[in-house]
Amino acid sequence: MTELNKQHQELIELATQAGRKAYARESGFRVGAAILAASGKIYTGCNVENASYGISMCAERVAIDCAVAAGERSFEAMAVVAGEGDVDAPPCGACRQVLFEFSPEMAVTYRYGGRFIVRSAAELLPDAFDRKAGSDS
Repeated sequence: MTELNKQHQELIELATQAGRKAYARESGFRVGAAILAASGKIYTGCNVENASYGISMCAERVAIDCAVAAGERSFEAMAVVAGEGDVDAPPCGACRQVLFEFSPEMAVTYRYGGRFIVRSAAELLPDAFDRKAGSDS
């Protein structure tokens, strides 16, 4: 676990702002994410719900999708915030897999147990499925 630094704090603030834009009419649970690409650019996302929950999108994947659409492929850090930063919101399993896919060492900041913590994507998803899984090489 890492101490929160200025970069983490900036991402938390941007994620909080993004969460205010969430389309959460089904649950009322607003989540925002901000991701720092290796290029230095920051992309944000919010959850986008649907009456058919299975096609809803988490804030983390929306932020990554925006960054990938802009040509990014490597990331350094992400913050995930629910509410105004006062609700625990660790990334879900699907988001953990996507974060790991792009940058296993990315620092992910989220609130858990009443405080913000930082873990790498690899720490969030031990024994992750990746391209090497099941290969003999």
